[in-house]
Amino acid sequence: MSDTAGDHPGVLVFPPLLFGLCLAGGTVAHVVCPYRLPLEPWARGGGLAAGLAAVLFAIWGERTMKAAGTNVRPNLPALAIVSNGPFAFTRNPLYLAVVTLFAGIGIALASPAFLAVLPPLVLVLHFGVVLREERYLEAKFGDTYRGYKARVRRWI
Repeated sequence: MSDTAGDHPGVLVFPPLLFGLCLAGGTVAHVVCPYRLPLEPWARGGGLAAGLAAVLFAIWGERTMKAAGTNVRPNLPALAIVSNGPFAFTRNPLYLAVVTLFAGIGIALASPAFLAVLPPLVLVLHFGVVLREERYLEAKFGDTYRGYKARVRRWI
């Protein structure tokens, strides 16, 4: 066994898997429930734009983490506290992007059934991933991480 075998936050679910499961559930709900919100085309377009912006924000966050020399995957050790790029605005740019992408898709579809999956996504992400990562990072990086937490908001 390597020295880093337990050096990870122990998240409840791998975030891309969580997103994929919620996306599948939202899609099924969207197909099964025929009701659509009476949204103007500009509002639906706004949802699409938010989704696209979320993808770009996630790419920026991932590239920033890689440039800092740390792992992106939460099942691998964190090697550094990243506080530049999108991490200067939110401690969780990748997770914020996931939530925004999901909401953007639901708004673009004008689907309350799809959007009904958003609260469970947020709750599992927050309690099963984010809080576990924060405990891990505080234990591993101590005052460095606590200082970062004091300067930068968790979400927005």
